[in-house]
Amino acid sequence: MIAEIWLKYEVAGIAVWRVGMLFVIILAAMLAGKLVSQLLYRLSGRVKRRGSDLAAAAFRAVGRSCTIFFFTLGLAQGTAVVVVSAKVAGMIHTVVSILMTISVAYLGYCLIDVVDAWLTRFARKTESKLDDMLVPMVRKSLRITVVVLALVQVAQILSDKPLTSIIAGLGVGGLAVALAAQESLKNLFGSLVIFADKPFELGDRIVVDGFDGPVEEVGFRSTRIRTLDGHLVTIPNGELANKTIENIGKRRYIRRIVNIGVTYDTPPEKMTRALEIIREVLKDHEGMLPDFPPRVYFKDFGESSLNIIVIYWYHPPSYWDFMAFNERFNMEILRRFNAEGIEFAFPTQTLYVAGDERRPLEVKMSSN
Repeated sequence: MIAEIWLKYEVAGIAVWRVGMLFVIILAAMLAGKLVSQLLYRLSGRVKRRGSDLAAAAFRAVGRSCTIFFFTLGLAQGTAVVVVSAKVAGMIHTVVSILMTISVAYLGYCLIDVVDAWLTRFARKTESKLDDMLVPMVRKSLRITVVVLALVQVAQILSDKPLTSIIAGLGVGGLAVALAAQESLKNLFGSLVIFADKPFELGDRIVVDGFDGPVEEVGFRSTRIRTLDGHLVTIPNGELANKTIENIGKRRYIRRIVNIGVTYDTPPEKMTRALEIIREVLKDHEGMLPDFPPRVYFKDFGESSLNIIVIYWYHPPSYWDFMAFNERFNMEILRRFNAEGIEFAFPTQTLYVAGDERRPLEVKMSSN
């Protein structure tokens, strides 16, 4: 009796010892993974300071995946210490296989940053912005591919079925998902239309449904516009492909139309001089295009002014340079009109008073 009790305690002690060793091995593996991760992060910083972005991205990617990878290795090595039944051993083997798949997939997911850095460097060397729009989509496509492959591998481990059967099941399930996600597919095809038609590029200022601002990102589902107020607007690509898009970023020039009114008591000589002054100010101005010379005309007789219409085009279409030129133009017109005694008009009304010798008031009486 005493021998049997002693044997049970001894077996239990061995079991506790083995479980303790399992936790020690896992903890040591995690600490090792953390140390390797910190070392790779430091190497990444040093390499980046030397100008090697690709190597820095690679070190960061491997460093991010080190912890889970070393944890999986520690679990695999630690379970070998614990003696368990065949059923439990099979369960542990399945868990280790799933974790190993996840760790490898996560490493591949992180290494996509290296591909993204290489594509970004290549896109910066080209003048076209189409590749700048494609880089985020390629990055997302690769990450989705890695996630799908990892899920397929996990499903194969759990079901213990051949890969062909799982892919066939995914085909049937994909049809059901496609029917349920028609709106998402519409946005996907909308993004393909945008890439094919190229109504805008990254950084172009566009106006859609009253939203005015530069394009920040074009994704599979939507396009993001940063409005001039600083707000971020997201428009589904399926809707955007069917909308009227005003691409301000593609304009060749900026046109300005100015209406200048002078008072009605301005004599013809001064009106002629006013037209000459405006034409002199705009002659060969800094933003003039040869095909679009300035246009200045005595347009019409307004309700309270003699109206001069001024039209000019500014090139290149740099908005702030255009505004600075407008300011110089306005100041020069104001200065020279004041020097010539040409008065600007403003809304006025004329009252005719009875007894005015210049404008006698005639009153006719009629009798019935």
